[in-house]
Amino acid sequence: MSALTSKDTARLKEVASRLGHDFKDLKLLKRAMTHMSVIGDKQSSESYQRLEFQGDRVLALVVTDMLMAEFPHSNEGDLARRLTALVRNETCVEVARELNLGPAIYLGLGEAGSGGRRKKAILGDVCEAVIAAIYQDGGLKAARSFIERYWQPKMQRYNQAHRDSKTELQEWAQARGQAVPDYQIVRRSGPDHAPEFLVSVFVEGSEPMLAAGASRRSAEHAAAYRLLLREGVIKAEEEDEANDE
Repeated sequence: MSALTSKDTARLKEVASRLGHDFKDLKLLKRAMTHMSVIGDKQSSESYQRLEFQGDRVLALVVTDMLMAEFPHSNEGDLARRLTALVRNETCVEVARELNLGPAIYLGLGEAGSGGRRKKAILGDVCEAVIAAIYQDGGLKAARSFIERYWQPKMQRYNQAHRDSKTELQEWAQARGQAVPDYQIVRRSGPDHAPEFLVSVFVEGSEPMLAAGASRRSAEHAAAYRLLLREGVIKAEEEDEANDE
C-alpha cells in the first residue's frame, strides 16, 4: 500500500479516535476501510477482504468468551444461538453505524454513487475488518476491549428482549380482550444433557407460532418474541432503512 497522504492521515486518525484505539500503523486501518472498487481484483490484499475474514473469527472468539463468562450454566445449544445473534452481519452493521464508519470508507466512484456507504453488506464487512486491524495492531487485548465495549450492551439487550417477550405478549393479548397466550410443547428432542424443546404459542385471532429452545422456558420466550414480530407489535432489530441493501 502506498504511503499515506496528509489527508489520509487526518481522516484515519479521526476514525481511530472514534474506535478508541491509537494505531501504531494507520495503513492497517486504511486497508480495513478500503473497498475492492478502489483497487481492483489484482490487488485484493490491499482491500478489507482478508481483514474481514480474520475479524469475523476474532469477533466470534471474544463474544464466545463473553458468553461463557456471562452464562456459566447454559448448554451448547443456547450459547450457539446467542453467539449467532451477536455476530451476525446486522449487529456488525449496527456497530458500524454507531461509529459512523460509512463516510470514511474508501470507495470507487461507481460504488459511492450507488449508495455504498449505506449498504449493509459493506458496513458489516468493514466493521469486521476494523476488528482485525485493531487485533493486528494492538493484539487480542486491544481487540477484546473494543468488542466488549460495543457488544456487551447488545448481549444485555438480547437477554432483555427474550426475557420480557412473554410478558409483552400477554399484555398485548389482554389489551385486546383475549385470553392469556397458550403454550404447548410440540416436541422434545436431543439427549438429556442437551435437550431441545419445540414450543407452540397460540393467541386468539392469530395463527400459532413455533420456536425452539434449550429449555421449555427459553422456547416459550422465543415463540412469544416471534409472534410479536409477526403481528407487528415489535420490530426486528435488523430492520433498517428501506433503501439499504
